[in-house]
Amino acid sequence: MPVHVLLFDAGSDQEGIHSLELNGRTVVLLFEDRDDAERYAGLLEAQDFPVPTVEPLDREEMELFCAEAGYEARFVPAGFLPQSAEDRLLIAPPERNMDVANWQEQQAAETAEGSGDPSLEAFRRQLEGLL
Repeated sequence: MPVHVLLFDAGSDQEGIHSLELNGRTVVLLFEDRDDAERYAGLLEAQDFPVPTVEPLDREEMELFCAEAGYEARFVPAGFLPQSAEDRLLIAPPERNMDVANWQEQQAAETAEGSGDPSLEAFRRQLEGLL
């Protein structure tokens, strides 16, 4: 079953996936409905965040990728209604975001140095292969 994720610089060496930090966990949102993912991307753009693209990917592969990378995959079903403040972050980004002004430069530096973690590099290649 496909889900929709938000990718930055999709298909490039600088590709990144949108995630949230929730209570010390890195959470990747897996949207069932493309319109919900596009709405979320638009809200990020309104906050001067880099504009992500919405990409359909296989849910099982994304959940496996997240588990192997130490992330939590959070499925956001169509018509989702938040029940808590944390749930609200699944349909709208937080008011404050991490500084991403130089995320591409940081990514380039990591790529040039190598991450030092061969399994992380393998996961990155696996994600790129999904596209």
